[in-house]
Amino acid sequence: MKNIVMPRLGLTMEEATLLNWLIKEGNAFQEGEIIFEIETDKVTSEVEAPFAGKLAKILVAEGETVAVSTPVAEAEEG
Repeated sequence: MKNIVMPRLGLTMEEATLLNWLIKEGNAFQEGEIIFEIETDKVTSEVEAPFAGKLAKILVAEGETVAVSTPVAEAEEG
């Protein structure tokens, strides 16, 4: 298993709210595919998958705010 983490999208970004999961547990995804949307105090952004795989478990629910580098999901690589 590999973790998908909350990315740092700007130098001053410390946390973000996960707005929407675009894939569900058990679904496969490709590297570069948009898998969730986040909101910071400045902007709403789409987050791309850092690798191809299958979403095994969502760790952060929609509407939750977490710090940068916090695991938001577990995925099977490949």
